[in-house]
Amino acid sequence: MTHGGGLLDGAKARLRWAAVHGLVRTVAKLGVRTGDPQAKLIADPATRANPKIIHQELRERGPLVKGKVAFLTVDHALIFDLLRSDDFRTVNQGSNMPAPMRLIEKRTRSGALHPLAPPSLLAVEPPSHTRYRKLVSSVFTARAVNKMRDGVQEVADTLLDELVASGASTVDIVPAYCAKLPVAVISDVLGVPASEQQRVLEFGELAAPSLDLGLTWPQFEEVEKGLRGFDAWLSAHIAELRKNPGDDLMSQLIDASEDGVYLNDEELRATAGLVLAAGFETTVNLLGSGIDLLVRNPDQLARLQEDPSLWANAIDEMLRLETPVQMTARVARHQVEMAGKTIDKGKIVVCALSGGNRDPKVFEDPDRFDVGRPNANKHLSFSGGRHFCLGAALARAESEVALRTLFDRFPNLTTVGAGTRRNTRVLHGYSSLPVSLGEPATVDA
Repeated sequence: MTHGGGLLDGAKARLRWAAVHGLVRTVAKLGVRTGDPQAKLIADPATRANPKIIHQELRERGPLVKGKVAFLTVDHALIFDLLRSDDFRTVNQGSNMPAPMRLIEKRTRSGALHPLAPPSLLAVEPPSHTRYRKLVSSVFTARAVNKMRDGVQEVADTLLDELVASGASTVDIVPAYCAKLPVAVISDVLGVPASEQQRVLEFGELAAPSLDLGLTWPQFEEVEKGLRGFDAWLSAHIAELRKNPGDDLMSQLIDASEDGVYLNDEELRATAGLVLAAGFETTVNLLGSGIDLLVRNPDQLARLQEDPSLWANAIDEMLRLETPVQMTARVARHQVEMAGKTIDKGKIVVCALSGGNRDPKVFEDPDRFDVGRPNANKHLSFSGGRHFCLGAALARAESEVALRTLFDRFPNLTTVGAGTRRNTRVLHGYSSLPVSLGEPATVDA
């Protein structure tokens, strides 16, 4: 690239940031001063640190609250229905901005795929969505997930063996275990060789805030770097798999077709990117939050140790209480009447999944962690309807095996300090969680 080209690309990136994030940051900061709830979700540090405050405020104002830009809801029943409604569609990046900003966004795109831009499954609707999902579902079967569960156990055992062999008494469990395990599993899905797994992990970390609005310029630069890097790497990886297919699901997806129609390279990259984002980010966040919950609630950990059959339900309770994806949004296809309010065509409804997961009308004593909660699986953490998470079964299996194995091996594990939450608003989890491992349990030969 020439120096002039670099300057031009830099100017385009600045314009894109200003259109997509800079204006949002400015407006949101003003909105926080006037108490606008959506602005608080975007720009208020106190709300990010403790979203329960805004959830309670919204709940007191009714099932559907009108903000300055969008409607918001924390009502479980309303979110459940809305995610399944044909009256709404998913949000595409930039599609609901004012016309001048939308034009700038369109003309300054980097060309890298984005999880909220077509052909990502998160950003398309039928008939394209139906075709993509059918093809992905044809290889991402329950049988394939069950087969991967054995691989999860092997990875967990290997990582914990390495921790024991290191002799370390205190470790940061997020990079040492919570991140390494899901990236190894997703690498198996995508056919990524072990030598490339660290690169995939780095791309995932860089791109994690891509679902957020109102990024700072440094955050935006990191996200763009991650998306461009992963896009270029995926192009080369898919080309290699076409020449030398393996027994991984990505190779199978390359060969999958419906009525003789295959996914093209752009569609394959978008699907692989989403598998990485959903399969890695959701799980690493859930593992860190799950460890923290169990350490802070030793009575619940004791219940699991006494009755391991509760583990599957415990994972659903963790998903409910520490929702890895805090919110999603939908756009009205036409004028809709809902919860006594009129939602005009093109208006956005922000669904605070984490708020719906603590709806007291559905969950008794919703802020309490209860591994035996009878309706824990009623959470909204995997979305719903046609956009229900394809990797839900794998995420549950990974999390159950990873956490059960960790606490079986280190039953006296404790946290050291409060840990550090990720600086993201849509994704929720720990970026750092130092723990004292304690004496490992004896592993039978």
